[in-house]
Amino acid sequence: MNVIIHIANSGYVGYAQEICDLIYESAQARGTGIAKRSAEYIAEKIEAGKAVIALDGDKLVGFAYIETFSHNRFVANSGLVVHPDYRNQGLAKKIKRKIFDLSRKLYPNAKIFSITTGLAVMKMNTELGFKPVTFSELTDDEEFWKGCQGCRNFDILQRNNYKMCLCTGLLYDPKVHPVQQASPFAKRVVKPVIKIKKTNKLHKK
Repeated sequence: MNVIIHIANSGYVGYAQEICDLIYESAQARGTGIAKRSAEYIAEKIEAGKAVIALDGDKLVGFAYIETFSHNRFVANSGLVVHPDYRNQGLAKKIKRKIFDLSRKLYPNAKIFSITTGLAVMKMNTELGFKPVTFSELTDDEEFWKGCQGCRNFDILQRNNYKMCLCTGLLYDPKVHPVQQASPFAKRVVKPVIKIKKTNKLHKK
């Protein structure tokens, strides 16, 4: 496997429809709900540099993108998908880390959240510092919840007044995980200390 995960740019727009197809096929195979996105929407994310794409040569093997809500106070890492032939090799975890790091770089003060039914995604998020939360702690931006309309479980979300569904809410708060700064001591060049043994010899006069 010679897969490279790229931060997307306009040069990768040609993969937009293939990405949509891969996301849809993945949802069908898992039998779980997933919000549908158009090729035009995916293309916008790619051109804006708010996505990562995994390629094996020219072959699409993975993808994920960033969405922002509530005036950039909340960020969601969405659409994480891996080609069936490349699963169970740790690629999803690498893509997740890449899109997470990109989110932290572009929106350092934003809370990053996720709603998912996938145990693997929950585990990856937990390892990155996400904590389970109620939906009330997530964005109240209507645009985000509109994205759930393409999910097969949307009626469950509606019946519960958008307070719970089959998905689990997960949240990463940058205030709880401040950026680690190197200590002044670590920045100094520490020279090795050479101990000189002193002898207690008695000199005869």
